[in-house]
Formats: sequence, C-alpha cells, structure tokens
Amino acid sequence: GLDVALISTSDGLVLIDGALPQAVAAIEDNIRRLGFRIEDVKYILSTEPHYDHAGGLAALARDSGATVIASPAAAAVLRRGRSGADDPQASSLAAFPPVERVRALQDGQVLRLGDVEITARATPGHTPGSMSWSWRSCEAADCRTVVFGSSLNPITSGSYRYSDPANRALLDGFRRTFVSLRAMPCDILLSAHMEQSGGDVRLARLRQGVQPNPFIDPTACRAYADKHEALLDRRLERERNGAD
Repeated sequence: GLDVALISTSDGLVLIDGALPQAVAAIEDNIRRLGFRIEDVKYILSTEPHYDHAGGLAALARDSGATVIASPAAAAVLRRGRSGADDPQASSLAAFPPVERVRALQDGQVLRLGDVEITARATPGHTPGSMSWSWRSCEAADCRTVVFGSSLNPITSGSYRYSDPANRALLDGFRRTFVSLRAMPCDILLSAHMEQSGGDVRLARLRQGVQPNPFIDPTACRAYADKHEALLDRRLERERNGAD
C-alpha cells in the first residue's frame, strides 16, 4: 500500500507525500474529515520522486497553495515530472504531473512551522533523491521522535546494476543510509510503504486494542535498515552471478 502522513502544528498542517494522482480526492476528503481545510496545508514533504508517491503532489499543492519540499536531487525530478537515467528504475517509471513550486532542503536542514520542527534526513538508494523526515510528537508530556522513512527497496529495471562502477555513488549513498537510520533517534517509524517496515502488522495490532501502542518501537528504524541492507546484499550477489 501507499501511505501519506499529516502533521498538525500550531500554525497549519504539513503533509508527507502525495500518492497517485487518483488518490488526491481521497487525501483531501480525509483531511476534511479530520476537521481541517485543504488550505490549512502549508507544506508538502516528498520522500521520493516516483509517480506512486509524487503523482498527486501537483494537484495537492495547487488546491492547498502549499509549497512542496524535497531533496535537491528530487526537486529537479519533481519539476520535470520524470526521473533521470540515474534512477535505478528509470526504464520502467511513468511520468507524473510536474510540480511548479518546489523548495529544496539539504540533509540535516530543519523546516519549522508553528510549534513543530521537521528535520530532513537524506536516505538515498531507492532513488538518488530519497528523503526521510523526522520530528517530535507530543501527547501531553509524552513526547516521541517520529520518523517517516522513505522506501529502501533496492529494486531495479532494465540494465541498471547497483554494482556498475558508474553507479558507485548511489551504492555508497545507500550504505550511508543504513548507517544513518540505525543511528537516528526513532521511537515511531512510519514509511512510504507500510508493509515494508512492519507498519501493517503494527496497525493490525493497534486496531485489536493491543497496548502499549505497537507503533512505539525504538528498534523499528534499525530493523528497517537491517532488512533492506540484507536485500541489497542479495541483489548485489545476484548481479555478480549474472542473475539480474
């Protein structure tokens, strides 16, 4: 599945990701059901410039007046509406509506809105411009660090190989991503694809009334990194053996 997140601050809303173009109406309807207006959305954060996560960004930005925020590499793709040849899935990716108003944030930069500070966390690998986002969320005096993690799946298409010397920079970036995620403060992990981080299991347990909240898991980011680094290692092994 595809996931988006909504952060409520004292000065408006921050939306993370835009899903597919056909999901825009449902996203906007859900925002209204929570008691907000679409115009309350001030920023839309992008985890990756693929059509399944960025396809709805242009319409959501148009309807809300929000500014889209992404990594520098992703911002360039969002403005074009199509990935470049450096994307591991470039040969199979669909185009999406270009986003006009995009602001780039570097790794470690902080976006402030009202009483919330959101930190950009560069997590390249699945795409060159993948970005995760972290912030503190409080209920009364109980505060937790939330991470919305970008996809880490080392999937490729066509002739792309992570092991190709021409792609060494992205492979090295992928390794740094895993190190960064393991070290990152992380009480609650959300992800662009819930099932890739175990979020689907946590949600099912939450709906069953399991306590304490199953989403509170300080080991989740480390497990997310471990799982996908193992997948990357297996892919590299297949590439060395000529299986991919």
